[in-house]
Amino acid sequence: QAQVVESGGGSVQAGGSLRLSCAASGSSYVSNCMGWFREVPGKEREGIASIYLYGGNTNYADSVKGRFTISRDDAKETVYLQMNDLRPEDSAMYYCAADRDLGPWDGYCTRSKYMYKDWGQGTQVTVSS
Repeated sequence: QAQVVESGGGSVQAGGSLRLSCAASGSSYVSNCMGWFREVPGKEREGIASIYLYGGNTNYADSVKGRFTISRDDAKETVYLQMNDLRPEDSAMYYCAADRDLGPWDGYCTRSKYMYKDWGQGTQVTVSS
């Protein structure tokens, strides 16, 4: 089973930036798709970005498109989420997910929370106005 670990959360003022990191590791673990999700109390977990690690294709929710960027560092086996122009409504617990059995569809990885099996513990992002 994979271990997924996020880091990089914190508190920032509106308009600021943060970068989250995610590493998935385990015996012979290789994931084609990885995604970033966020959740606030009382709401469903939202898939905000995904990346196909081999093709590099990315997929974003409308709520973050143009402000957030998901990327990968193959050498470090790490996926990042660069978050710019943060807004108070971006405040949430952010989770990274992976699944070694999940592949892309038409070149893109899903943002559906139901399709990923391996999850990190989450990292809190708080944006103040």
